[in-house]
Order: sequence, then C-alpha cells, then structure tokens
Amino acid sequence: MSKKTKDFNFENSAAKYDDRVGKMSDRFYRLLLGQVKLFPNANVLDVGCGTGTVLRRMADACEINGYGIDAEKNMVSEAKRKCPDMNIQFSRCENTPFQNQYFDVITSCMAYHHFADRTGFAKEAARILKPGGRLYIADPNFPFVIRKLMNGFFRLIRVAGAFYKPDEIYRDFAEYGFVPDGFVKSGYAQVVKLKLNELL
Repeated sequence: MSKKTKDFNFENSAAKYDDRVGKMSDRFYRLLLGQVKLFPNANVLDVGCGTGTVLRRMADACEINGYGIDAEKNMVSEAKRKCPDMNIQFSRCENTPFQNQYFDVITSCMAYHHFADRTGFAKEAARILKPGGRLYIADPNFPFVIRKLMNGFFRLIRVAGAFYKPDEIYRDFAEYGFVPDGFVKSGYAQVVKLKLNELL
C-alpha cells in the first residue's frame, strides 16, 4: 500500500519568504507580468498567492479587483498585509469559495508544482473562470534529466507535486475546456498560457 504524500509547508517561513525564496522567484514574477493581459476592473485571482507579490504588482500596473488564495495561513496573513484592499482567503486550489464564471484572469506563479490535485485545480479553474477567460501558469521548466531527478526525489520523500512541460500542462486542462494560448520561456522559467473555450 502506497504511503500518503505530504504537502510542502511554508508556514514557518512566511515572514521571511520575500527576502529568501521571493528573490529567487523574481524571474518568474517578471516573466508572468509581461504576459498577463489585464484591463481595468478585471476580476483577477492568484492561486497560491503566497505573500501577495504578484497581486501587488498586477494592481500597481492596472486597476484590478484582486483576489488571492493560499493553503498556508501565515502566507495569507502576509498577503493581506501587503494587499489590504484585496480579497485574500485561506483555501486550497481545488475547492475555492468563489462563484461560477467570476474571474477574467487566473494566475498561478511558482505554485503549480506544489499542487497535489492538479485535476481538481483544472476542474475548479474551469468553474470559476469566465468563458474566454485566461489562465497563466508560471513554473520552472527544467531540462529533462533535472526534471526527472527532482520529480523522483519528491516521490522518494513522499512530497506532493512535480515539475511539468507545457504539453503536459495543456493535457491536464484539455478535458475541462481549456485550449493552449502559447507559452514563453526565459532560462528555466516558463509561463504556460491557456484560454477557456468561449463555447462552454
């Protein structure tokens, strides 16, 4: 019988996240923000929002209605402090508190490789995103050997999650009405773009 995997835990590092991991993630933040199509008053959700850096930068670039969720309570507290004018909630990606077809844009930056239930997230994103809405996933794109080694290590220590290529991510979402909308890569950083079919 296989042993249950556990999630990564950032609870104890939330207060210092921006000074440590956040600096290493800046390449991903910049690449993502260069791709996201925003417009005034858009409803934008950042999934796995961490300390709210991506939401804050998007709001500084355009007047959006910002929402964020994270599965770490201390991260939610930090994000609320950084984004006091936004709706930040404690929630897992596969079971959010939002109504159907509410969001124009969903982003996820440096979080997708932590998701234990990718299918659940794809299904939930299709529920809460408006037809024609866009989903952006910024995550590492490692060479084949490194990706296999790291994914094997995650399995060995029974930690949920793995790293994926764009075509694997596209396949995760195809069943739920998403179509590929391109991807960009800079070094080991990638942004995979998807669009929810308007005919749904």
